[in-house]
Amino acid sequence: MRSRAPRNRTITLDDAERAEFGARLVRPSGQFSAAEIENRTILCDVFEAIDLLPSSFADLLFVDLPYNLRKSFGAASFAQVPVDDYAAWLESWLPRLLGALKPTASVYICGDWRSSTAIHNVAARHLNVRNRITWEREKGRGAKRNFKNASEDIWFCTVSDDYTFNLEAVKLRRRVIAPYTDGAGVPKDWEKTPAGAFRDTHPSNLWTDLVVPFWSMPENTDHPTQKPEKLLAKIILASTNPGDLVLDPFLGSGTASVVAKKLCRRFVGVEIDETYCCLSEKRLALADKDPTIQGYEDGVFWERNARLFRTNTKASGQ
Repeated sequence: MRSRAPRNRTITLDDAERAEFGARLVRPSGQFSAAEIENRTILCDVFEAIDLLPSSFADLLFVDLPYNLRKSFGAASFAQVPVDDYAAWLESWLPRLLGALKPTASVYICGDWRSSTAIHNVAARHLNVRNRITWEREKGRGAKRNFKNASEDIWFCTVSDDYTFNLEAVKLRRRVIAPYTDGAGVPKDWEKTPAGAFRDTHPSNLWTDLVVPFWSMPENTDHPTQKPEKLLAKIILASTNPGDLVLDPFLGSGTASVVAKKLCRRFVGVEIDETYCCLSEKRLALADKDPTIQGYEDGVFWERNARLFRTNTKASGQ
């Protein structure tokens, strides 16, 4: 086992945990019923699982598929291919996966600048494309002859024109820099609190308030492309209601399932790598003790550092 710094909070597995959590996994033995996979992690190749899933059972599909680049994910490895080939690969399985969705379901598909064109083109043939979200991923290495890659895309789609979108649940609380008032001194479109001036703003398709998990965060794992819990919270709160079911066919280390559980939704995750499946199960167990989501507190998403400003202001008595 690799040596880690004393303050490193990365979630890991020992041999006993691998055995304990491995025993909880669902392994395919025929067609799945909704009851046997609800709130479970399926150890299976997604391309085998697609044809075993129940039909019309999921309210939200979150697809964090392998991007079109060379990358290893535990037992699986991928190589970059021409855009047309990547689109053909998507076309070979995405339409089949949509059969697992209710007519009112929403779909979010992750990508980067290399894969986004293919994702959009394929998604548009089978879904209603509503928007492209771009989120700042301020992590990674710079380039000597190119701009640093510091963003990723998420395509927001729906199966039909009848879908859930909870606007109030995903507003972003920002600190007000210029607190304008009317003639009577009443705040204009902001709230004055003992901790400072804040405004709840409509969610946009540019997300700059996220932090990629790293070693000192309690949600961090060794998965190479782990998404922040706050990112999944935005998606799940926007496009589902309590009790709805979230399906993630490329589960990785389990963020979608964990956040769904924390937000009182049901979930199903599919993952080919047993270590990542076990990490997902461990994180689900930890969520029973700590249901918090960093950056989301008291039912509000906070702008990056705004909550820190509020905490410091309270501590100083301002």
